[in-house]
Amino acid sequence: MKCCFCGFSESKVIDSRPTDEGTSIRRRRECLSCGKRFTTYETIETISVMVVKKDKSREAFDREKLLKGLLRACEKRPVPVKALEGLADEVESYVQNLLLREVTSETIGEWVMERLKSIDEVAYIRFASVYRQFRDIDSFDHEISRLRSEREEG
Repeated sequence: MKCCFCGFSESKVIDSRPTDEGTSIRRRRECLSCGKRFTTYETIETISVMVVKKDKSREAFDREKLLKGLLRACEKRPVPVKALEGLADEVESYVQNLLLREVTSETIGEWVMERLKSIDEVAYIRFASVYRQFRDIDSFDHEISRLRSEREEG
């Protein structure tokens, strides 16, 4: 690891510990040339997953885009941002663990809606209305009826 102060390419690790999220390792290092200390983070390299959209176009999976959609669905709802960030992390792990280069937006959307349903039903309906492109009030009514029957069964 190159020293950020003098550019020397050798350092020793003083301390290692996982980050709060457990997604990376924080390493405290000391340069073997100038003696200054600096911090590095080590993360797992992930494969780039392409999302195949409904119109057959492709774009790279974007956790931030997903999180923005979740935040929009939960606007003015009593849903902690931490819960939505956790859901976005779950989805990202799910997509990575499929070990596929391409995943359909339908697969991701259905998985997100299933999780969102247990977090907040209103946010679920909002997300579903955009994802499933509800065209009229009957679409909303049908989805709400389906949600009610699932709640009564479970």
